[in-house]
Amino acid sequence: MQPDRKDLAPGLSISRILTGLWQVADQERDGKQMDPVAGAASLTDYANAGFDTFDMADHYGSAELITGEMLRRWKSETRPKAFTKWCPEPGPMTPDIVRAGVQDRLDRLGVERVDLLQFHWWSFEHPAWLDALHEMTKLRAEGLIGEIGVTNFDAAHLDLALADGIPLVSNQVSFSLIDRRAAGRLADTCRKHDVQLLAYGTLCGGFLSDRWLGKAEPDAVADWSRSKYLRFIKAAGGWDVLQTILRAAGGIARKHGVSISNVATRWVLEHAHVAGVIVGARLGENQHRDDNLKLFQFELDADDHAMLDRAFATASPIPGDCGDEYREPPFLTASGDLSHHLASMPTAMEAVDDPEVPGRARVFSGSLWEPIAGYCRALRDGDRIVVSGTTATHGVDRTVALDDAGAQTTYILDKIAASVRALGGDPKDILRTRMYLRGDEDVEAAARAHGFRFTTNPPANTTFLVGNLIGDFRVEIEAEATVRPSRGE
Repeated sequence: MQPDRKDLAPGLSISRILTGLWQVADQERDGKQMDPVAGAASLTDYANAGFDTFDMADHYGSAELITGEMLRRWKSETRPKAFTKWCPEPGPMTPDIVRAGVQDRLDRLGVERVDLLQFHWWSFEHPAWLDALHEMTKLRAEGLIGEIGVTNFDAAHLDLALADGIPLVSNQVSFSLIDRRAAGRLADTCRKHDVQLLAYGTLCGGFLSDRWLGKAEPDAVADWSRSKYLRFIKAAGGWDVLQTILRAAGGIARKHGVSISNVATRWVLEHAHVAGVIVGARLGENQHRDDNLKLFQFELDADDHAMLDRAFATASPIPGDCGDEYREPPFLTASGDLSHHLASMPTAMEAVDDPEVPGRARVFSGSLWEPIAGYCRALRDGDRIVVSGTTATHGVDRTVALDDAGAQTTYILDKIAASVRALGGDPKDILRTRMYLRGDEDVEAAARAHGFRFTTNPPANTTFLVGNLIGDFRVEIEAEATVRPSRGE
């Protein structure tokens, strides 16, 4: 028996259990690199057993090199699939920079084309992520990339990328009995665009297993993965909530003659927008392949789902949307608070002090009309920040997501947030927004995008239906903020 398969895209058949290579990362191995030849032999065993779809990233230690060694030794015509990620820091994404990032993946894997290249971006307030994805689309047309995916994108930015013409086939996100965010708004976006999810963290670093049922919460954990997912458990309500979910999953497991891990993973796999789950491999150690194959020998019935739903009712939702744990508090990552990491990254705009008026500064976004019409993107005077009417202009004069008011609203609010932050404020300081919409058909999409951004700390808002806007924009938004002393200079 081998794992079930599914088409991630036409001509790209994958194992529904992808073999994740995070554990190869040097930080999971006390900085010791794995021997490529021994690692390649272990991967070959996985591939021969049908677990022939491997997921890794540029920062997973020597994972790409080990996979490349396995591919070089592969004898059959149909070779295993190698999925990797490119995770650059925000900054200009020129054609040369993007090509170099892709070429590095090709060189390390020793292939002429990456089967699936997944893109991660740390802060959507820096708009160069769209430049990177458009350049990747060009490299796909050249044949250097088979398919393009993203990782840790929320629903709004997945929708924006697709509305702007990026041919994405997948989004890799956390999804588990503890972290159920991917069953919400993101699921609707996937159905809308026929995009599929690759789910990681389905076992919460091993906490969703028989091993932890009825056990006390550990005082400390030794590895990065468990450190990360213990934060998720605490955000969901703590150890008692985990035990409630484990008891429900344990009852279902006994009914079907499988493990709690099987039940936890099967629950994720049964979502229609999930193409596959990523199960980490500790190469040369316990492989659990036989147990994982039981995933395809049972299905959860209505009673099973009802039992899990009752357990879920005791839990708190994980805050925000998928991927937010890397971009804003609470930072549910292995290393904890990422504020300093994010603050050290390049910003899209820089404040320019007014030489004549102390305490006044401006930012410019580089749009074509700012110097022509004589205005700035935003201005700070004392603690007050005012943001000009902002449209979905990317760079000098390109309009993002033509004819999609919701996607344009998402892009505009990113630009406004970047303007406020460049002037020493925080998006939470925004007190008022005004939205100007072209037509009746734009109202709901723009309103929902605005509401999604301001789920917490909602500002005062007025929305105008103006019937026309300059250019081909569907939406224009202006904003006002007051910098609170605790977040000011």
